[in-house]
Amino acid sequence: MINLADYKNERQYKTVFFETFGCQMNKLDAELSLGLLQEDGYSIVDKVEEADVILYNTCSVRQHAEDKVYSHLGALRTLKKKHPDVIVGVLGCMAQKDAQSIFKRMPHVDLVCGTRMFSRLPELLLKIRNHGNHVLAVDEDEIVDVKRIAAYRPNVYQAFVTVMRGCDNYCSYCIVPYVRGREVSRTIADVKQEVMELVSNGCREITLLGQNINSYGKSLPGNITLGDLLIELNGVEKLERLRFVTSHPKDMSRDLIRTMSQLDKVCEYLHMPAQSGSDRILKKMHRGYTAGYYRELIQYARDLMPTIKVASDFIVGFPGETEEDFQETVCLMEDLRFQNCFIFKYSTRTGTKAAELTDDVPDEIKKKRNATLLDLQKKISLEENKKLIGRKLQALVEGASKSDPNKLSGRTRQNNIIVFKGQPALVGTLVDITINEATDLTLFGTM
Repeated sequence: MINLADYKNERQYKTVFFETFGCQMNKLDAELSLGLLQEDGYSIVDKVEEADVILYNTCSVRQHAEDKVYSHLGALRTLKKKHPDVIVGVLGCMAQKDAQSIFKRMPHVDLVCGTRMFSRLPELLLKIRNHGNHVLAVDEDEIVDVKRIAAYRPNVYQAFVTVMRGCDNYCSYCIVPYVRGREVSRTIADVKQEVMELVSNGCREITLLGQNINSYGKSLPGNITLGDLLIELNGVEKLERLRFVTSHPKDMSRDLIRTMSQLDKVCEYLHMPAQSGSDRILKKMHRGYTAGYYRELIQYARDLMPTIKVASDFIVGFPGETEEDFQETVCLMEDLRFQNCFIFKYSTRTGTKAAELTDDVPDEIKKKRNATLLDLQKKISLEENKKLIGRKLQALVEGASKSDPNKLSGRTRQNNIIVFKGQPALVGTLVDITINEATDLTLFGTM
């Protein structure tokens, strides 16, 4: 609840409150945006009451994410009425999708800035200050080109790096191609330069990002692939670990898996959404592969990298999903035993091909299937984590544990979280931890 009494009418410096919803790409866009704003003289605050500018970086993948943003925006009406000089902005995927309609629904919003325009944030905010009008910036032809400020990032030792934007797959349920645009890859030299700058500023682990990262290089001359990029970055001195997300099974090649297995800095971890275990539903989703092909990819990766862990995503209640279809998904999860899964109930996204289908699975059935998969995954995760008890694993120490600030938290190459006792000076280092306890989400150990 906003306490207007605490609101400051007079400020010596420009201040910004920034909240992000959604995927890692959104989190990185937020990091880049805040770096730009800091260069422009803004200081970051963690309370809306202290901000001259209030920005929400949004997600449109599911209705729940949009509803949450609109709820936050609605709560700002009173503050905006009392302090009209405060700038309220909506950024990202929801801004790109809803555009002008956001102003109609929330007239107190000043800025709607799409996925390709956030690099112009300082300019857009100045325009609002000078002219006081609504500013709509959703140019679909704009190319995102942000000079990263390597010294500004939440975690000194880890960083996300965007290697491509957009997606050409057009899965029938997915809004991403419509709000993020077609695939565009950065050159290897450009990515490597950014990685080297980050490493020189203390970064030890890099995660490469792309909406469809397995397609990296298709827009570049010379038949460049993600494997080529991994090989180049594997040679960067003082870089300890290299990851990439998110993989589309249709575009994941055996060549890339072989390359992963041969590079010492590339972590043994894949996030590769299956979405369904039913070939019939996968076809309706326009995913471009079968459950059998997905199984073969996972098995091939495990044959080459026995310690690899795989995470996945699933959608339950897709239009036309029968109980038989759902049981095929259950079977896939039971057989492949994922490290963890993100499980969602299907929600219609206006503008997608699936929106033309009848959303005929009752909500109570969606909830039941969602709960079934969550329970199954929790059981599998617990069983798999307990197998690690007694083993010594290497972790990159990330900081204080969220569950116990008196302990440290680290992450293994396979993306397991380990909580243990240790000195704060260990943050940013690689340590060996012996596992002595496990839950479905976390490992606990001692040095």
